[in-house]
Amino acid sequence: MQYLLSVIHDQPDLGVAEEQAAIDVFNQRLQDEGYWVFAGGLGVPVNATVVDNRRDEPLFTDGPFVESKEYLAGFWIIEAPDLDVALELATAGSKACNRKVEVRPFL
Repeated sequence: MQYLLSVIHDQPDLGVAEEQAAIDVFNQRLQDEGYWVFAGGLGVPVNATVVDNRRDEPLFTDGPFVESKEYLAGFWIIEAPDLDVALELATAGSKACNRKVEVRPFL
């Protein structure tokens, strides 16, 4: 089963070199142990654009969709046999990036 591990951040900066080094080690672990599907970091929310094309004309709005202190800073998509393994990996990922990590299964 695939899981999305969302990295939740609450600071305006994206991290320090030591955190990035720990993330690189964690990424390598995911690859070495066969859990890796894909991962990526995201820019800060102020650089986001929201697109709403539910009406006659699309509406483009600068900035984040939700005004919040916390935001999605990055993610991992992993392949794990069950939720227990996904939670164990999320625990290690949280330690590596020094941030909260939300775990959600793909349907």
